[in-house]
Amino acid sequence: MRRFHILTIIALVAPLPAIAQTSTTTTDEIVVLGSGLPLPPGTPAYGSTVIGRDRLTGEASDRVENVLKDVAGFQQFRRSDSRSANPSAQGVTLRALGGNASSRALVLLDGVPLADPFFGYVPFSALVGDRLSGVRITRGGGAGPFGAGAVAGTIELVSATRADLPDYSASAFYGSRDASSVSAAISPDLGGGFATLSGRYERGDGFFTTPMAQRGPATVRARYRDWSVGLRTVAPIGADTDLQFRGLVYDDNRTLRFRGADSRSEGQDASIRLVHRGAWQVDALAYVQARNFSNRVISATNFRLTLDQRNTPSTGLGGKIELRPPVGPDHVLRIGVDARAGEGGLSEDAYSAVTGLVTTRRNAGGRTSTAGLFVEDDWTIGRIVLTGGVGADRWTIDDGFFRERSAAGAVVSDQRFANRDGVAATGRAGAVLRATDAVALRVAGYTGFRVPTLNELYRPFVVFPVTTQANAALGLEKLRGVEGGVDLTPARNVRIGVTAFYNRLNDAIANVTIGTNLRQRRNVDAVIAKGVEVTLAAGLGEVTIDASYAYSDAQVRGSGQSAALDGFAPSQSPRHAGSATIAWTPAVNWSLSGTARYVGRQFEDDLETDALPDAFTFDAVARVGITRRVAIVARAENLFDAAVVTRNQAGSIDLGTPRTLWIGIRLN
Repeated sequence: MRRFHILTIIALVAPLPAIAQTSTTTTDEIVVLGSGLPLPPGTPAYGSTVIGRDRLTGEASDRVENVLKDVAGFQQFRRSDSRSANPSAQGVTLRALGGNASSRALVLLDGVPLADPFFGYVPFSALVGDRLSGVRITRGGGAGPFGAGAVAGTIELVSATRADLPDYSASAFYGSRDASSVSAAISPDLGGGFATLSGRYERGDGFFTTPMAQRGPATVRARYRDWSVGLRTVAPIGADTDLQFRGLVYDDNRTLRFRGADSRSEGQDASIRLVHRGAWQVDALAYVQARNFSNRVISATNFRLTLDQRNTPSTGLGGKIELRPPVGPDHVLRIGVDARAGEGGLSEDAYSAVTGLVTTRRNAGGRTSTAGLFVEDDWTIGRIVLTGGVGADRWTIDDGFFRERSAAGAVVSDQRFANRDGVAATGRAGAVLRATDAVALRVAGYTGFRVPTLNELYRPFVVFPVTTQANAALGLEKLRGVEGGVDLTPARNVRIGVTAFYNRLNDAIANVTIGTNLRQRRNVDAVIAKGVEVTLAAGLGEVTIDASYAYSDAQVRGSGQSAALDGFAPSQSPRHAGSATIAWTPAVNWSLSGTARYVGRQFEDDLETDALPDAFTFDAVARVGITRRVAIVARAENLFDAAVVTRNQAGSIDLGTPRTLWIGIRLN
């Protein structure tokens, strides 16, 4: 733990910065202090959805991951959010490409990859809507900085700018099952720049994830307790240049299903970013991450400790430099390099469910890295914008090992895995035709790749009654995809988008059944996903409507050892998903909104044995202004108390959040 504390001190004392991509879809942008470089004009070719700050701060659950569900096709490995899911299951994917707990979508905060260096999950409990100005979600693979890993798309979270931040803000909420949440922030001006220091603490006794009929003497509620502190500073160092720093410290504790089945995740992140907006535009970034995770597994038969994953420290380092030389008014040329590296290790002890004594001690770990060069150009020709880019990344998997000893210290297994490396080339191209002021046509094609995580390569895990083995021989996932769409603006403040897509993820990593209650991570031939996505955004006076629907027809292609999976749907991949939010804002600091979400039936496992039924939920939020700066807020999650099945393994069921009511106060 010492190195984590040292890195925290370094991060908070030495001003290291952060990137911020703007969330607007236009190229005629007002420069905002603390933002990144303007989006290239070809960005709309890849069809993206933007979620604004009002939605991020007005979600019934106050969870960023639930706001992201507004974009149909977004999914985590589990339907649970960061209060009742195991943290290591919070991988993110898009377009029904299948779930295996590692993120197939590249999640960025101010340009910094957020995924855990060992597991590949996203620490959603450390993300707070109040700290963000917006999110851009782009479904489909692509090149560009940190493109390695963006096989399912990119989710770009953007820190709040000075215009978003009051000098001080605070909120306090009390909810069902003795839950509470307190947050506060101060954002003073500093010279020509600003700083914002924010914190949040929350806890709750939680709900029973286990259905009544399956509860036993050791069954407990899904208790949670977490906190996070964030610091962001922006300092102008010239008329066209600013320096941005971001630091984050968080700690997350959860209890799942059984007494003693506790997990903990913690992290310290820091980044520094230089943005220059002169004739030669520059965006330079460096970041460091220190993470750790622990987890205790309890037997479902005699409720004793069977596995103590007591320590999983990991470190991530990375950075990028992007240049935009002046090449004329019709071109935006981007040239850059990026690199990231992750290392981590696992220490766990297995216990006898009969004697309660340690039987086996295991250690595993390794290192992965990618380093790449990318070039992209956007060319505007009247009403047409052409965009294209290529990238080349060298990847490495090094120093992998798995060691197992008996309780007495005798070596049972000591495996050292061969180092591997290679070069992966990727590219993307697209075009946007603004046929009229109301109609824009777009088409795009892309490739991408993802290196297996250290978790997939070296860490086995148990979710009773199933054991899933790691696989040090896993190869890279490689994506090829095409899509086309139309964006319509039939009236002022009304936008409709329709996209048809075809994606093929070759060598997809899946948890493949190889025996009774036994699976192993393996590369299957491919996962093919095709479908249609529809979005609607409308502003009708005081009323706004945002809706999204995704139809995804996904199938596994398998042969040889995975032949039994051929034609099956990937696990955790619903065919239908939809979301709609209607909000009414009659006056300043007054609002009423409702969000309906639907997720279709999906399968827990690769063999389509265990199904998770479809689910419909409805949330509501009411804000009543006491003054222009103070409001009483009432929130209702899952208002109609729908049963949402989040896990089904051989009939062993977990449920998602039941009806949960909140009342609180917000000060801005």
